[in-house]
Amino acid sequence: MSPTREVKKVFVAATGQDQGKTTVSLGLMAAFNRACSPVGFIKPVGQRYVECDGVRVDEDVALMRSIFPSECGLGDMSPITVGRSFTRDYIRDPHPDVLNKRILDSFNRMAAGRKSVVIEGTGHAGVGSVFDMSNADVARLLGADVILVAGGGIGKPIDEVLLNESLFADRGVKLIGVILNKVIPAKLDDIRQAVTAGLRRKGIDLLGCIPYEPDLAKPSVHMVVEEIEGEIINGAESLGNVIDTVIVGAMAAHRALEYIRPGCLLITPGDRDDLILAVLSTCTSGNNDIAGILLTGGVMPQKNTLAMISRTSIPVLMIEDDSYSAASAVHSLKVKIQPADAAKTNLASRLVREYVDLHHILDRI
Repeated sequence: MSPTREVKKVFVAATGQDQGKTTVSLGLMAAFNRACSPVGFIKPVGQRYVECDGVRVDEDVALMRSIFPSECGLGDMSPITVGRSFTRDYIRDPHPDVLNKRILDSFNRMAAGRKSVVIEGTGHAGVGSVFDMSNADVARLLGADVILVAGGGIGKPIDEVLLNESLFADRGVKLIGVILNKVIPAKLDDIRQAVTAGLRRKGIDLLGCIPYEPDLAKPSVHMVVEEIEGEIINGAESLGNVIDTVIVGAMAAHRALEYIRPGCLLITPGDRDDLILAVLSTCTSGNNDIAGILLTGGVMPQKNTLAMISRTSIPVLMIEDDSYSAASAVHSLKVKIQPADAAKTNLASRLVREYVDLHHILDRI
């Protein structure tokens, strides 16, 4: 079965990991929703998945479904999720025809009645090659042209674009153009001019330059909870708090207070009641400046400290690990836009709307 032909569709890939495919996909979904609604979304191959309504789906599918409600089945929006043993099992028993059919059938059911579809890939052009489902293979399967998202810069992104474009071209897939993401704002105009000229020499269009927006790179306390699987002691209603900085409380309380700032996450052993109480005293009820507190060592504070905590809405988590391990885990977080991050989703849509040539994209697909 061939993919539905009538629908406008675009495949969003990237030159590497964490370049901003989800940001661009969000913006395209919003734009298509205005210009050629109804719009659909599919991530044919997903590597990071969550349980949503009892169905295992890629986390980006859960995000898009929350922002752009659809009657389409979640399984059709995320037909293949790569679990822990998926690749090993496939190498032992390859079955490309089965995967092809699953993706095509899901796409056709999802695209039925749609005027446009955003297809989000996974990483660079070659990701998924090990089980015959690279981004280039999937784009060819679905008959979709590609937008490549690359990082800010000049030489490196152009080199990476050409490397990725060669695999898409080998599979007969057309490249609509390139979007640079996370460009240093002060260099935006210079980089746009240089990359436009550099790509034009290779017959490739630059579709937009999106400036780096630090708010999109900041994790929420909810993300920390998911990553470290800590116990929520307090403030479950405030897990959406955004973390600006991380402070490890390994010093005297009066010294630590010098480093406490609005939006900070304090990581401290659970038996540091002096430090915890000192920090709580700086926060007024209903106007808690800090993002949260992460208690380490599996130790619960004393009862009077817990009573003080309960009078606030500050998210307080507890884990068994030591403070250093906790800080390393938070530092290593891969920040993804979450369904609850309304401010981030609005920001991502605005950035794409303002800095990407959406009319050119709509004319090409």
